Amino acid sequence: MQNQSSPKPTGPLAGIKIFDLTRILAGPTCVQMLADLGADVIKIEKPGTGDDTRGFAPPAMPGTNEAAYFAGANRNKKSLTLDIAKPEGQEIARRLIAECDILVENFKVGALAKYGLDYASLHASYPGLVYCSITGFGQTGPYAPRPGYDGLIQAMGGVMSLTGEPDGPPQKVGIPVADMFAGLYGCIGVLAALRHREATGLGQQVDIGMLDTHVAWLANQGMNYLATGQNPTRLGNQHPNIVPYQQFATKDGFIILSIANDPTFVRFCENFGVAHLLADERFATNEARVANRAFVTDSLSPVLQAQPTSWWLERLEALKIGCGPINNLDQVFADPQVINRGMVIEMAHGSGTDIKLIANPVRLSETPVDYRLPPPMLGEHTMHVLTQRLGLDDAAIAALRARGVV
Repeated sequence: MQNQSSPKPTGPLAGIKIFDLTRILAGPTCVQMLADLGADVIKIEKPGTGDDTRGFAPPAMPGTNEAAYFAGANRNKKSLTLDIAKPEGQEIARRLIAECDILVENFKVGALAKYGLDYASLHASYPGLVYCSITGFGQTGPYAPRPGYDGLIQAMGGVMSLTGEPDGPPQKVGIPVADMFAGLYGCIGVLAALRHREATGLGQQVDIGMLDTHVAWLANQGMNYLATGQNPTRLGNQHPNIVPYQQFATKDGFIILSIANDPTFVRFCENFGVAHLLADERFATNEARVANRAFVTDSLSPVLQAQPTSWWLERLEALKIGCGPINNLDQVFADPQVINRGMVIEMAHGSGTDIKLIANPVRLSETPVDYRLPPPMLGEHTMHVLTQRLGLDDAAIAALRARGVV
């Protein structure tokens, strides 16, 4: 199907054009965020196969052959099949890049130089181009040539050493956080570079290394190490700096109890029959509770187990004590808060089927995010881009197809 329509962007990045040379997740996440904000994106895909994640099924989106993985990171993009390994493909790429503001790529370091599509080559011709490179380890350093994968980065970046039960093996996070954070940091870098270009007229390269971004979001645990020189241990669902701030078993399930300060702990004890604990110095302050973590947990566990989850949620919320259920995804997407905030959207896919997608969480009061295009079918916009952007006629496009360029 060749989609010739292109709804006009309305977001804050309307008028910004992006040449998208990304695939898998980190790069597409970065570009989808920019596209949701109104940027006009041409996604370049290899003829015949496209983005690798098109094949990451099952599951496929119901009623389509499109992998759910691909659909989650590729809305608001036009798909152009183009073989950049061929000189004609490189020429088409450069003609399109000439009118673009941003290029985002996640090829291995140096891989685009042989096509003349690397930053150094393009910056000389298009000095205003913002060029974002997302790789496993960045453009410099001893690991720069290595490929990067989410699980590998979670391992090397330390988060696996912090995740899991104290007596269990290291665990990775259940979603690809290394990819996602790299994409989001890439988006931030691109927006900063656009602001610089607005002021100076000059583009620049945004160099995002997945390992760098992973180290950056070690947050309090990274700072705990820098402050003490000691490796933090795995604590399961407990907080390294606050007690009690963890999972507790209830009479019929589990609950997360988040008591972030001493006044809240006093309120908890006074309302749930354990005020006597406040006279024990091991409970007097958060610092003391952290030092006596196991004893505090053992003392509170029978209290929480005495009542069902719903009982606790009702009463803790009334007292403004942090708490929450541990939801599976069925419960997450049925949650009234998630529904109220519109975190699931439906879009008409090119196959003729409506598909559900997770919404963009950014809320802008004056220039809201813009859902214009569903995740594209492979090459869905090839004719549109080549005719409308480059002025090629049907015969020229047919010749390019015959030579495998598009």
